[in-house]
Amino acid sequence: MSETPAYPVGLRLAGRRVVVLGGGTVAQRRLPALIAAGADITLVSPSATPSVEAMATAGELTWERRPFRAGDLADAWYALIATDDPDANTAASAEAEAHRVWAVRSDDADAATAWTPATGRSEGVTVAVLTGQDPRRSAVVRDAIVEGLRDGSIAAPHRRTRTGGVALVGGGPGDPDLITVRGRRLLSDADVVVADRLGPRDLLDELPPHVEVIDAAKIPYGRAMAQEAINAALIEHAKAGRAVVRLKGGDPFVFGRGMEEAEQLAAAGVPVTIVPGISSAVSVPAVVGIPVTHRGVAHEFTVASGHVAPDDPASLVDWEALARLRGTLVLLMAVERAGAIAETLVRHGRSPDTPVAVVQEGTTAAERRVDATLATLGETVVAEGVRPPAVIVVGDVVSLRPAAGS
Repeated sequence: MSETPAYPVGLRLAGRRVVVLGGGTVAQRRLPALIAAGADITLVSPSATPSVEAMATAGELTWERRPFRAGDLADAWYALIATDDPDANTAASAEAEAHRVWAVRSDDADAATAWTPATGRSEGVTVAVLTGQDPRRSAVVRDAIVEGLRDGSIAAPHRRTRTGGVALVGGGPGDPDLITVRGRRLLSDADVVVADRLGPRDLLDELPPHVEVIDAAKIPYGRAMAQEAINAALIEHAKAGRAVVRLKGGDPFVFGRGMEEAEQLAAAGVPVTIVPGISSAVSVPAVVGIPVTHRGVAHEFTVASGHVAPDDPASLVDWEALARLRGTLVLLMAVERAGAIAETLVRHGRSPDTPVAVVQEGTTAAERRVDATLATLGETVVAEGVRPPAVIVVGDVVSLRPAAGS
């Protein structure tokens, strides 16, 4: 005999009393969604996980540190019953039934009056999947639908909410999988994409044929689309009512001239959306096994641009101060000036034996790592034919290696 299906419904719990019984891992998983829904949450439990306790400390819920007692559910709209006491769960279920409170029960789905679906969100759509009492299958189906919405294989023709504006999207360090979910969604909704050379190029192949792609061609020391022309293109297309994405490598506000573009767009009356990206300053060292900080090794890291030589009056970097720091130094756009920078750091006190790693085209198929010291960095970069884009990491963290089998 087939199972009677549940009737799907969306509960509007903002400002309404919700009671959660039990402060363990089930509550820890379910509470964030209830908080996001604006529910007035009372947690009843003698103890709680550290994460749940943190929610109470932050004022996101009221925690009554005691076991369940009769009357707890009398004025609730919804209840999550998840204690480790079967008798208390049974009593709470009976009380929920008597007071007509929809109740989820973590230890006995048959005794519950509601089931929690596997949920996900994408493209402004909330996906909720119920497959009876098979939560793993629900999660698999949910993931397939959400991924389809994100990659465009499931059409959402009503999804557009933004026209006539510009989104400054950080595309991440190069691997197309490292763009944020929001960045990918905005790309899929774009009419025009203005892309930098250092943006994740593979993402452009996924765009529909009607999308106009403008190559900003910002190649270091070579051909470049003038910043004024980029600004003009962004403004022109946005004012024509098109959804425009300015796709930049890394994060738009980390040596990406993102603020310059945002200022120009704002001055022209064009709405601007800023979408942060994963900066290569942290992600590229990570993918080759270098943590920019590590307990007992480095308690700080500094990111500096090397596009201007240390002795150039136009440089805004205090290289002498950087040389005195004991933590990690991450250099971006510094390949051509690597030797001069290393010499400057050594001259101001950094040990010439300080380990250095140069990671070229990190997170891409062409990734490679070259190791040196400050004393040998300049000659190593030349001998190995290192070319930009590359991230240079200076500090003892370079010598760390993950333990075998980890």
